[in-house]
Parts: sequence; structure tokens; C-alpha cells
Amino acid sequence: MPTVQDGLQDTPPFAGHSPSKERPLGGYGLLLGSYCLAVGTFAGWLRRSGRELPEQLTTRDLALIAVANHKLSRIIARDRVTSVLRAPFTRFQGDAGPGEVDEAARGHGLRRAIGELVICPYCIGMWTATGLTAGYVVAPRATRFVASVFTAVAAADVLQIAYARAESAL
Repeated sequence: MPTVQDGLQDTPPFAGHSPSKERPLGGYGLLLGSYCLAVGTFAGWLRRSGRELPEQLTTRDLALIAVANHKLSRIIARDRVTSVLRAPFTRFQGDAGPGEVDEAARGHGLRRAIGELVICPYCIGMWTATGLTAGYVVAPRATRFVASVFTAVAAADVLQIAYARAESAL
């Protein structure tokens, strides 16, 4: 247990967490709170609407949403064309994989936290998975349609990469 001699009572709660690298913990907290508020608001709305959660997702729907989520999160986080949406929060570093760019978060505080969120397909994936799953609960047919588009693009990406590798092997 800390004592008065430790000086911890005078230390701000996040001081010393990451002394050698900027971590916008306040911005992360705001983003986390926003996510929780959005999920809570959706759950409250769902309850008031009289709709119920499905007992379970079928394996087919879960696979469709998973592949669609993978592609959607990569489009948001890495796609060359969607860099216009990330630009206020990021700095272009260079080209990456096919149709993708490498960017770094810029700024401080909330701006940096948003930048880190939108350049990381793993990080933004939680948000997109939640959106797709909420869509599935409210409008399963429309969500399956949208998810099918992203899944088809993901499958086409695999085929494009395989084709390019096959061409270069000749």
C-alpha cells in the first residue's frame, strides 16, 4: 500500500504511464466512453422498440459478418481513397499493400487518439463489427446484402493477389 513518503497522493493518475511515448489516455477514455454510450443507446432503443436479440447467429451469418468486418475495417483504416476521411487525424507515410497506404496518427489528445483508432484495422474492427451486428439485429436482410458486398470484395482481393503472384512466377 502506498505511503505518504511514496508521493503517489500528489501524482496525477496517468502520470508515468508512458513516459517515453505519447499516449493520449484522455482521448482513449473519450473514445471508449463514446463507444459504450453508443452501444448502451442502441441497447436501450432496441429494448424500447420491442425487438429482441436473435437467439444466435447462424454460422453462415457469423462467417459473412466476420469477413465483411475484416474488409470494412481495412477499407476504413488503410484504403487509399478513404484517406480523405483519415487525413485530419493522420499523416501519410507511404504506399502499403495493394490499394492501401501507411499512415501515422498526428496531433495530440483526442485528435491523436482518433488518428490511432482510424489507422488500425484491429482497433476500428470492434466498432465496425458492432455496427454490422447491430444492423443484423435490426435489418438482417439489408445487413446481409451489405456484408455480402464487403465479403465479395475481400474474396476478389485474395484472387487479385493470387493472380498477381501467379503472373510474377511465370
